Amino acid sequence: MASLMEMKEIFRSADAVCFDVDSTVIREEGIDELAKFCGVGDAVAEMTRRAMGGTVTFKAALTARLGLIRPSYEQVQKLISDNPPELTPGIRELVSRLHQRGVQVFLVSGGFQSIVEHVALQLNIPTTNVFANRLKFYFNGEYAGFDETQPTAESGGKGKVIAHLKQQFQFKKVVMIGDGATDMEACPPGDCFIGFGGNVIRKQVKEKAKWYITHFDELLKELEER
Repeated sequence: MASLMEMKEIFRSADAVCFDVDSTVIREEGIDELAKFCGVGDAVAEMTRRAMGGTVTFKAALTARLGLIRPSYEQVQKLISDNPPELTPGIRELVSRLHQRGVQVFLVSGGFQSIVEHVALQLNIPTTNVFANRLKFYFNGEYAGFDETQPTAESGGKGKVIAHLKQQFQFKKVVMIGDGATDMEACPPGDCFIGFGGNVIRKQVKEKAKWYITHFDELLKELEER
């Protein structure tokens, strides 16, 4: 197991950094915002809490929550235009600095492709570097489920994405940053996990993560060390 000092060195010399999106890169939980927008906010927020605590499988929680929300294509687009996701303070600067250093940045999310791609565009991250869940719609725009073949649709999916990235790009050091249990379990194959508590603190993650931060400035400072 790497020490904190070793983890900081891995971060400073990483080939790629993968960020969770909900409650990490953005302040909200996208699925909760969508639920509120569709009038089933409270019921879905409770399901999200259970899923993030790691007590139910991610796919089971996602299926149940989306079954309650049943968002139409129009509702998803209206949510993005009327209530765009709010970037977490410091993330824009951190991603920009990583890009300057030639580090590849990926968004690996259990949230929804259309929302995450909107976030990626604000951070100058190519949409090809987005791994998220895809909602499906019928020709009339009604909800038709989600693409269950996406790795991010199930527990352990973020680790599968990192394994795929290592294989495809021959990355030696990949860092995962996020607030939840699904982010922590992505290391290994990720080489270093940094827990983030700037928007919400998940007790399990705070207790188990060797490196835990509450502001992205802490990571910017690490990059300035070198």
